[in-house]
Amino acid sequence: MKQLLGFILLPILVGCSGPSTNEDATTLTSRFNATMNIHERIERGSDGVLTYKSVPWGGLIGTMKEHNLPVDWSAYEAVTIDFAVPTEVETQLLVSDRYKAFGKAGIRSLTCNFDGQDVTSIDQVTLQTADSGTVKVKEVRLTPVSGNWTTVPLRTIHCEFGDWQNGFMLKPELFNKAKTGDKLEFIYSTDTSNPDIFNWLIKTVVANTELTLEGNGDALNKWGCAPVGRRSTVYRIPLTATDVKNLKEKGVFVNGRYVVIEQCNLLQEVASPSAGE
Repeated sequence: MKQLLGFILLPILVGCSGPSTNEDATTLTSRFNATMNIHERIERGSDGVLTYKSVPWGGLIGTMKEHNLPVDWSAYEAVTIDFAVPTEVETQLLVSDRYKAFGKAGIRSLTCNFDGQDVTSIDQVTLQTADSGTVKVKEVRLTPVSGNWTTVPLRTIHCEFGDWQNGFMLKPELFNKAKTGDKLEFIYSTDTSNPDIFNWLIKTVVANTELTLEGNGDALNKWGCAPVGRRSTVYRIPLTATDVKNLKEKGVFVNGRYVVIEQCNLLQEVASPSAGE
């Protein structure tokens, strides 16, 4: 399998001047002002749109430190990049080289959900592309934590995927109470014993088919796999109505590359009491 994901190297600070902004605490666009590679370029237009001319696995860097210290993002659940025009190439968004989100070419936004991971010490966010291209960034923003979720354990397991050698099933009956909007959660560790390995993947397919789940469709690479970060520990898939139907009828087969699954859960949002109740 072609390895799409590159190392994060020491950045080459290529500055980008631009207009002053009046951003609030959740808007981060102005912080993206450096690149990994001297051959990359950043231009900021009068409308605030940032044009990033990339090389493969270089990087557009947003520094998040305040007073030279990492920031605590515990009050937020995701960071999103909105693009001014659809992307021309595959992209990925990395948060402190820990958590990542993969985006196909042609998307208008890319979100990295924190999924309950430790985000108490964040120093930078990096946008990378798989090929040379031009990416126009409209806005980068944080989403505050919302909702209250309860955990329904599905299966406790110790499955070491290795290099696609192993996998496991979650049977249909486990999803009897699943509903649209629930999240399928995997608790895991990444195998970092081999320093030459830098590509960790999770793949979920409807059992006995080649169908991947719809809920994370935009986050899958060309092989239907979800790339995860080397220090990540949680991955969640929001379930669509089609996903729920397929899971209840057939279940799901899970495998991947250099990930060790320990627990599978279903997360269900707890409804807030109506006013007056």
